[in-house]
Amino acid sequence: MPLAPNDIAPDFILPDQNGTLVSLNELLAEGPAVVFFYPKDDTPGCTRQACSFRDNYARITAKGVRVAGISRDDARSHTAFRQKHELPFTLLSDTDGAVHRVWGCTLFGLLTRRVTFLIGPDHRIRLAHESKLRMDSHVEAVLRAL
Repeated sequence: MPLAPNDIAPDFILPDQNGTLVSLNELLAEGPAVVFFYPKDDTPGCTRQACSFRDNYARITAKGVRVAGISRDDARSHTAFRQKHELPFTLLSDTDGAVHRVWGCTLFGLLTRRVTFLIGPDHRIRLAHESKLRMDSHVEAVLRAL
């Protein structure tokens, strides 16, 4: 099962689309953060989910919240995905799936669970939303929580 509200989000350090290492501590340095796990760059469902965050990015960041997506894709794939869909947020690479496992975002150890977390600066999870089929529900849940 994925981490749940009131759990403490474990820190991570992952490379972003440029190969720069980013930690959860850095994402939370100036306030809350949204971290969403998704299966694969540039697939229909993942594109819709990411573009939903893109389309609502200004509303989310206006509340002082940073946004980052995590998948098992590498930096090159993330760069192409960001450019193609004009995604304004960071995409992190968890190529070995270690962060997916610690955060409970795997099925059968191989597949990615589509889970979105809203995390407070104290690392406490404020929202854990999972939906495999309703891609827009992830950003809707975040906006309701904010």
